Amino acid sequence: MKAADFDFLLPEGLISKKPSDKRDLSRLLVLHKNGKAEHRIFGNLPDYLTEGDLLLLNNTKVFPARLTGTKPTGGRFEFLLVKEIGVDKWEILSRGKYRGEISIAEGFSADIKNGTARFSYSGDFMENVWRYGNMPLPPYIKRKPEPADREWYQTAYAEKEGSIAAPTAGMHFTGDLIDRIKDHGVKVRYLTLHVGIGTFKPIKTENLNEHSMDAEYFEIGEEIPEEIKKTKASGKRVFSVGTTTTRAIEGYMSGRWQPVNEKVSRCQGVKVQSDKASKHQSIKDSDTSLNPRNLEPYQLISGYTNIFIYPGYEFKAVDALITNFHLPRSTPLMLTSALCGAEKLSGAYSIAVSKEYRFFSYGDAMLIL
Repeated sequence: MKAADFDFLLPEGLISKKPSDKRDLSRLLVLHKNGKAEHRIFGNLPDYLTEGDLLLLNNTKVFPARLTGTKPTGGRFEFLLVKEIGVDKWEILSRGKYRGEISIAEGFSADIKNGTARFSYSGDFMENVWRYGNMPLPPYIKRKPEPADREWYQTAYAEKEGSIAAPTAGMHFTGDLIDRIKDHGVKVRYLTLHVGIGTFKPIKTENLNEHSMDAEYFEIGEEIPEEIKKTKASGKRVFSVGTTTTRAIEGYMSGRWQPVNEKVSRCQGVKVQSDKASKHQSIKDSDTSLNPRNLEPYQLISGYTNIFIYPGYEFKAVDALITNFHLPRSTPLMLTSALCGAEKLSGAYSIAVSKEYRFFSYGDAMLIL
């Protein structure tokens, strides 16, 4: 397939710049296998889940990765932390090129060189980032980040710090809604995929099979793949919340991943492992993100996946997808299309535009059954 097959026109006014007043009051377009579309609100989601289904969510936490510093000349330099590549050294993204020192705050500075930043600071690095950084809102949200974005641009269950973008499908959930879903007898499980630039990296090749995704870090409790197999064997469904959740579980279950075998950055929240380390590591008794009843610790699968899912891919785990409305020619749009079919998705997007659904990160949601 061609990247151009996933292009569409979107009125600027449908790009949402702020979220709904209440997370679960956003609109929900339900797309059925026969192409039928329903128009609901997100709080109606439990109507489509049944006892024995499995719901997977990504509990990554966005950190304020956008920093601004002052050059010796007085000019400003803004950049985005991408990933830690050495001791106090990060790969960065910026609109303009600059080489030299910048001052971010008293006792917090950086030496910028060739797309990297080496930091000097007092105290803890991430405490400085949280104090002086801004949330990394996508460029299509054409406004400056506000203090409220630290809550808005985050899921209600965000826990494991490490993303530079939110798993936006999960932002529609509230604690009460998750409780209602559990009351239906649905199993709710959490995994982690730290969203990096790979999810949003533009496709520069026309043929999709020539595009390479950047690897992103994930963690999955080792019991989850077995639960998925049992759920599917019993005739029930696996619901994935978002394309990042989908890439984590499909990357693992399809074998398209690499285990952690070297030092991982502090934002990724795992310990240093040697080359001889196992691909599994134990979760502490106090870690309840994947072990909510605080029982005996089990093993945690941790690694990197660069899986690129587009039409023609055979899903190993996911039966239904909860997702937002995505950018034209984007890899999340292609993943969504792989699940329901390009023609059906195109029709659903045309309906969404005509019904003035809100698009992108702070927009409305889809449920693809």
